[in-house]
Amino acid sequence: MAYHVGILPEDVLHTLVRKLNETDDVKAGLQFVRLPHPRTGMPSLFLPYLSSKTGSSSILEVQAVAPPNPRSWFMTEGEIIEDGKLLLMTPIDPAFILIALFRSVHSEADSHGQFRTTDDLFDEVATKFMQAEMSVSQETPEGCTAKDILHFLSFDCTLNAVRRICETKDITPEITVYRYSPVKVEEYLKAKVARLAKAEVFEASRTLTRNLAKDGLMEDGKEALLESARVRAACDLVSQYITQDLYNALVASYEYVSQPLRLEDSPNDDRNALAALVAENMDKVEEKESKTTGAAADGKKRKAPKASFGVEKLKKANVKGMAKISNFFQKPAK
Repeated sequence: MAYHVGILPEDVLHTLVRKLNETDDVKAGLQFVRLPHPRTGMPSLFLPYLSSKTGSSSILEVQAVAPPNPRSWFMTEGEIIEDGKLLLMTPIDPAFILIALFRSVHSEADSHGQFRTTDDLFDEVATKFMQAEMSVSQETPEGCTAKDILHFLSFDCTLNAVRRICETKDITPEITVYRYSPVKVEEYLKAKVARLAKAEVFEASRTLTRNLAKDGLMEDGKEALLESARVRAACDLVSQYITQDLYNALVASYEYVSQPLRLEDSPNDDRNALAALVAENMDKVEEKESKTTGAAADGKKRKAPKASFGVEKLKKANVKGMAKISNFFQKPAK
């Protein structure tokens, strides 16, 4: 049996341990599924599960970090795991996966179509993957199946995510119909960007803060540019789970981050701020280079080139009474 080392939320670990101690019928509800990745559309591994503590459902994205060279894990009690990969299981918003699934069966023109129940929406998605599954030859690598799609759509977290990206109508207290809405998708993505761009959330990441500090945007007097940079960085984070066209539309919805910051395209106030920032950074670079060059030049003045061993030995030789070398090139006396 193959073993792997993985990192996963503590709540999931407790759920897995509890499932292992239960009957086979209960354990069947915990299974990995292959779903289209929201950004690339490639079959990717996910783990929907029901928390044993809270009773709510969630979905994890499974990623493998593989070393470039062969590696092994040395465990306790002398055990060695040959496969050196590290599996990471991190929570993912099921709305991202639903956006990709709904866009695969609905065009932009369908946004004004009929309202339907979730069963009808999910059946349409499952039918498409079932048809694709039947048309694929047996030699094709394993991909997404209708069974995996239906298993993912059966969780409460998925049903709750439908409301966030679809228009809704309540026919009766028990019946609600839905219609996929690109407008609600954009609003939902912008809400995520707004949350990620908040200072208290953004600065929790040292990597993101360090990138802004490299550009000099963390200094006083650059609050306007800092806000724009945070929004752009938040859009880039969200772009890891949406397609390129959705990302372009998301960035275009923010007027002040839709284009790269350039002096000729910026308003006067921003242009002056950018010019001052560029000049300040150039001064720092030039000052650093001048110090480096000056130190190198001083070092050359202080350090004289070391003479060879032969030259040092000739300096100590006694040349008294010896003819000059020029005497050998004179005309002989008659």
